[in-house]
Amino acid sequence: QGQKCSAGSRAIVVESVYNTVLEKAVELTSGIRMGDVRFKENWLGPVINSAAAQKIVSYIEIGKNEGRLVYGGNTRADLGGYFIEPTIFADVDSTARIAQEEIFGPVVAFIKARDFEDAIRIANSTEYGLTGSLYSKSRERIEYAKNEFHVGNLYFNRKCTGALVGVHPFGGFNMSGTDSKAGGRDYLLLFLQAKSISEKIVL
Repeated sequence: QGQKCSAGSRAIVVESVYNTVLEKAVELTSGIRMGDVRFKENWLGPVINSAAAQKIVSYIEIGKNEGRLVYGGNTRADLGGYFIEPTIFADVDSTARIAQEEIFGPVVAFIKARDFEDAIRIANSTEYGLTGSLYSKSRERIEYAKNEFHVGNLYFNRKCTGALVGVHPFGGFNMSGTDSKAGGRDYLLLFLQAKSISEKIVL
């Protein structure tokens, strides 16, 4: 898939492991094969249309002025579609456009945080809130994130994609949803009409 609503667009990493995680991300990304995803050897497909591709490319150009391009950044018309290389920007400020606006394409901004609490603060400093993922061996930090990480679907030590409606209730906060969950019981309330009834008892 070249586009996925639940895919992360920011990697917020504490400074003590920032360089290590960035290097590993670039290494793993370099192994991603693009092409027709009907063939299992291909993992990354095209974006949906020309307008989407143009928007994503425009954000990549913006990103070149907001961060350090460390991988990708090119289109791949030779593959026969609207293919865009998986793109990684490093050293992005948390207030940058590529860290705050919805790109909806294979672009990720690496942001350095001072510590864990700063990382959560940065994570919450956007108007979106669909999914989030925390990687940590600390139970204390996981419990902290349950309360403080403001997203509709929160994952621990696993990727933030893969929810199946009907199996895993799914829906976001803020500009990423209606605060309800497709596949959850509260979603049924959207199909109901509430009626307020008042009666004065007459004896």
